[in-house]
Amino acid sequence: MIPKHFLVVGLALFASAPVSAQSVKTGIEAWQRADYAKAVSIWRPLAESGDADAQFNLGQAYRLGRGVTINLGAAKTWFERAATAGHLDAQTTLGLLLFQNGDQQQGLKWLRRAADQGEPRALLVYGTALYNGDAVTQDRLLGYAFVSRAAQQGLGPAKETLEQLDGLMPAADRQKALVLARSIPDGSAKTASKPVRTTRPALVKSAPAKTTPPKTPPPRAVAAKPAPSPATGNWRIQLGAFGQRGAAEAMYRKVAGRPALAGRGPAYVAAGNVIRLQVGPFVSRQAAANACATLGTACFPVPKG
Repeated sequence: MIPKHFLVVGLALFASAPVSAQSVKTGIEAWQRADYAKAVSIWRPLAESGDADAQFNLGQAYRLGRGVTINLGAAKTWFERAATAGHLDAQTTLGLLLFQNGDQQQGLKWLRRAADQGEPRALLVYGTALYNGDAVTQDRLLGYAFVSRAAQQGLGPAKETLEQLDGLMPAADRQKALVLARSIPDGSAKTASKPVRTTRPALVKSAPAKTTPPKTPPPRAVAAKPAPSPATGNWRIQLGAFGQRGAAEAMYRKVAGRPALAGRGPAYVAAGNVIRLQVGPFVSRQAAANACATLGTACFPVPKG
């Protein structure tokens, strides 16, 4: 077993041109000027008419609360519309949003679609789930193949996960998995831009696709930073499962100083041949999920038991 690096966001009139002449790119330009309301007003009619790029960007606006009030339900609806139309970033973002908010099965369904197209974040999350057998049938070879493909595209958390896998899998199995990895598409050229940190939404631009993938962390499930909560309750966050306690302790040292974990401590829970790193307590499942969303590393809520 390996650590779960999962690795995760008013209609105004546009005075200078009629709505029919506006484009997703025009909305992006308004967004980059911090004129969020205008960007939303441009994207909304395009989204309602079926433009998947506009649907995705409108979902991000609702996820982040830029130009509109934060509404994760509305964000999910717009992401679903774009994802159903085949929008790769929407499939990935929706999958991560669902997964990090506790709906692992639905989240992995969308992440699998994106992983099959070579999207590196989806490859990492779905590959780790395959390796661990989390909410999917365990397949360590294919899981390694997915993670290695994500690492090849430059995704930092995937490189870290792959290093740990290299220490767990026999060389012969790694070679078999690398053969499988060759059949997985390279997703770095499929979209024009990748999500950035949650200070602004991931915008699908009209520019040619980039060939170099970003090295930013995976997107986070919520936009707002959670308010501090008392260090009491019956929930923890789990940051991974490790073959040795020393590895779990090393992982805890990486995150111990982060504000979301202030006043909370680690628990090293034995489960068969692995040690699960959990940190808490939190007052509720949602408080634990919010903490995960702000850490920028893979984790998920678990009941204290």
